[in-house]
Amino acid sequence: MIHRTPAAPSAAIAADRAATQTATWLRNIGIVVAGSLFIAACAHVSLPLYFTPVPLSMQPFAVMLLALLLAPRLAAATMVTYLVEGAAGLPFFAPGVAGTAGFAHLFGPTGGYLISYPFAALLISWMWRRSPRTYAWALAAAAAGSIVILAVGATWLGILTHASPRGVMDVAVLPFLPGDALKIAAATGIAVGAERLRRPSSDAKS
Repeated sequence: MIHRTPAAPSAAIAADRAATQTATWLRNIGIVVAGSLFIAACAHVSLPLYFTPVPLSMQPFAVMLLALLLAPRLAAATMVTYLVEGAAGLPFFAPGVAGTAGFAHLFGPTGGYLISYPFAALLISWMWRRSPRTYAWALAAAAAGSIVILAVGATWLGILTHASPRGVMDVAVLPFLPGDALKIAAATGIAVGAERLRRPSSDAKS
């Protein structure tokens, strides 16, 4: 009778796969949590404006940068995690809006901007990963996400305040366009630089 050496036990293969999946899962959780903390830090870099309840903040920059750096699902998960953390009462949202702490903040004047973050991140990440990965495409993706943020934020503020379309534009869109242009350029520059660093050295030499 010929005895054959048995193949590697399927249990060992399954264990390796489970270990790999667990490591990936833990890595993704770490990225999501770190990303949400980054957005929270940027939210506190804010400047109140006397003529609008919406402050200038670095939140859109964080959203655009993370969306360009992360895959679509991971980027959206980071935004959702940030919103859940802020709604739970953690001091993660931009300060300065009286009476809108925690969950109530999502229904305050800046609620539309916040709720738009997962959708803007999905759009930016999707566009960037289906493009030639050039600076122009990164600019286009970030600009599209910025438009989503401003559009949803302005729409919600208009519903909340019953202001005219022109009035909403004056307090929810126009004051933020110059700053958003700078944030788009900064996020794009960092993301494109990171993309170039990830490329193999052989590509850089060719």
